[in-house]
Amino acid sequence: MENKILGIHHITAIAGDAKRNFDFYTKVLGLRFIKRTVNFDDPHTYHFYFGDEQGHAGTILTFFPWGSSVRQGRRGAGMATEIGYAVPEGSFDFWINRFEEHHVTYNKPAQRFGESYLTFLDPDGLKLELVIPPAADNRKPYETAEVKAAAATRGFYNTTLTLNSIKATAAVLTDIFGYTLIGQEGNRYRYATDAVDTANIIDLVELPNENKGIGAGGTVHHIAFRVKDDATQMVFREKIAAAGLQITPQIDRNYFHSLYFREPGGVLFEIATENPGFTVDESLEELGKHLKLPPQYEPQRKKIEAHLVPLD
Repeated sequence: MENKILGIHHITAIAGDAKRNFDFYTKVLGLRFIKRTVNFDDPHTYHFYFGDEQGHAGTILTFFPWGSSVRQGRRGAGMATEIGYAVPEGSFDFWINRFEEHHVTYNKPAQRFGESYLTFLDPDGLKLELVIPPAADNRKPYETAEVKAAAATRGFYNTTLTLNSIKATAAVLTDIFGYTLIGQEGNRYRYATDAVDTANIIDLVELPNENKGIGAGGTVHHIAFRVKDDATQMVFREKIAAAGLQITPQIDRNYFHSLYFREPGGVLFEIATENPGFTVDESLEELGKHLKLPPQYEPQRKKIEAHLVPLD
């Protein structure tokens, strides 16, 4: 696995009401709440992390819930527009019943690349999909009282980028990240890496006349790709810079180390390390139960806590 991109690390999106977002992902979808912290640039805004029991890379969906004042975003060119979760064969009936019960907007199951998928929207309009992979996904699911292993999500299957032209973005995936084109249906091009066998698919949809997306409530902020460690990350930083793309220095995000760059199609990409992980500041059993602040904001804890919406 040396010097390879290991699929998706996490995906970060924008939400409105924090409690509504928390309730939907923990109660309706049955994900584990693995970290409650704050936005590094705005400590009066939460940063939520949802995933599997341990917060493994490839399962982590994060949110900036900016509150009721956030404007509604719009999916469009230059952004990630769909997030796909792997689910077991035979689970769609469970999910459709659950979506009906909780008044979740969804479409009838459909087929793509020979796979069945079920599209639905979260309360902010974020577009998600449940996908039945061609081979069973053996990642251990997180279970709740209502969402058991027979239906629970296994983590990411894929994500979709909508672009006016796929050429330059595809070159980043193939020439720098080591992905390969594995399929095409119409204007949808599927790329995958064989470095890992889950959370390893990126779909590029080419829509030359599509308007640019508006990044706000209900849209994806960025996609983070996974690398093993800091040394591997620096190898990719050199490759990206050599390709003429502007990339940040390494930034410490407490639970991983990050680099950011905007790929030529306009999507914000991150490269994130596996280290140090989510148990660096609380035990596995306690994940998500306490507000964890970046060290620079700890002196402001009382003020920050007073501003944030209670979740429990």
